[in-house]
Amino acid sequence: MDLKHLREKIEPSAIGDDMYGLISELYPICRSITGDGVRETLRILKTRIPLAVHEVPTGIPVFDWSVPREWNIREAWIKDPDGTKIIDFENSNLHVLNYSVPVHEKVELEELRAHLFTLPDQPDWVPYRTSYYREDWGFCLSQNQLDSLTEGEYEVFIDSTLDDGHLTYGELIIPGELPDEVLLSCHVCHPSLANDNLSGIALVTFLARHLQECSTRYTYRLLFIPGTIGAITWLALNERRTERIRHGLVAACVGDPGHLCYKRSRRGDAEIDRAVEHVLESSGEPFDVVEFSPYGYDERQFCSPGFDLAVGSLTRTPHGQFPEYHSSADNLQLVQPAALADSLATYLAVLDVLERNGTFLNQNPKCEPQLGRRGLYGMVGGYSDSKGLELAMLWVLNLSDGDHSLLDISGRAGLSFDVISSAAEMLIETGLLERNQA
Repeated sequence: MDLKHLREKIEPSAIGDDMYGLISELYPICRSITGDGVRETLRILKTRIPLAVHEVPTGIPVFDWSVPREWNIREAWIKDPDGTKIIDFENSNLHVLNYSVPVHEKVELEELRAHLFTLPDQPDWVPYRTSYYREDWGFCLSQNQLDSLTEGEYEVFIDSTLDDGHLTYGELIIPGELPDEVLLSCHVCHPSLANDNLSGIALVTFLARHLQECSTRYTYRLLFIPGTIGAITWLALNERRTERIRHGLVAACVGDPGHLCYKRSRRGDAEIDRAVEHVLESSGEPFDVVEFSPYGYDERQFCSPGFDLAVGSLTRTPHGQFPEYHSSADNLQLVQPAALADSLATYLAVLDVLERNGTFLNQNPKCEPQLGRRGLYGMVGGYSDSKGLELAMLWVLNLSDGDHSLLDISGRAGLSFDVISSAAEMLIETGLLERNQA
């Protein structure tokens, strides 16, 4: 079965509910760029897809970086002057500054304030903060809770470790007819944040499940990696493999109710850019397209000048542009099954375009071939717009010189990719067209 027919079989409401169920299962886990939270997340994903899990030791040089020490946490809290726990990691893993070093001491409120983080503009929410590359400790709480603290001595306790260990990531390769690859990536380093990026993890997991059911031209490489350092590590260890990557997408923030937004690759006009934009334009729904910038998710690593891979990022509301971003409000109420299903359907539509696109060669290029005696002219049944399909055949024949892809022809002709692709399939069946193997 190819992707086109698989897309027709998918029932959106059921898929959205299943994706939401996976997000709910992963939501309580405390993840970071290293540690047991990532391993537990990948263990759960392995019950759904055959992930290979890789462990990269602390200290391994990866370009200008090195693999950091591994962080794990078991317990953390603050007790007020009366001995009452007022902040407890057990209630929310966002309460602790991610990568906090261990601490157990008593401090006055004035000193404690330097280690407390809030969101003054959203006084009921708890922020998500990290200290990956600077040893520190801290707690996150709501501004309202901070305002309620009274003077006195507070006991702080963080039972964590920061030791030599490993960076852990997951990878799945789904072979296709070609060694050329499509890269699909998500980050697995965030704790209890449902849209950023448990939604991305769910989407790439379900893409993997569906791709395994298909026969594809491309080979698909799916990465579940810690943000930034994970992509840098993978690229450093797999530099030669990047030569095979033809297209790629980074998935994040795909579960909120906002409309879809595509961030172009560094190249700006790569096939992946044109494929995504075609799908979005054909959807009839609102969407945004923004230019590449070296800020954001791991597309900035894949698009760094030493690699310049054709990798974009397809999200719903972009990072930092929804108020719940990196806060306790990015919870299971923010993501919606219908939005998850729509994001998955859009990704599958993009991959379907990539699968069917390509350059072709007209096998009868000297003047227009006689379509009627081949049953292709005036005899096309089963199509709502047979005249449009006939016109599409003429466009495909005229521009199939090995230099124009079906996406190119679609844009030039002002016809949908689906009708151009259908025309090409019919022409192939009659021997008038062949895929360009060059």
